[in-house]
Amino acid sequence: MAKYKIVHHEDKCIGCGGCVSVCPQNWAMQGNKAKPKKTEITQEEYDCNLQAMEICPTEAIEIKKIED
Repeated sequence: MAKYKIVHHEDKCIGCGGCVSVCPQNWAMQGNKAKPKKTEITQEEYDCNLQAMEICPTEAIEIKKIED
């Protein structure tokens, strides 16, 4: 099963909360910035986190496939 790594560029995060609104399973606000609850995700968690990446206005979220 595929695994993915979330790379969160905190310096780009403006705290808009878009990622939290579309993927509350893995994103939460901490202070005035969003943070992933975990950075290694499975295929089942991918779609939700992909939506978070796509909604981010500053491209602060990247998802990279972890090669076996």
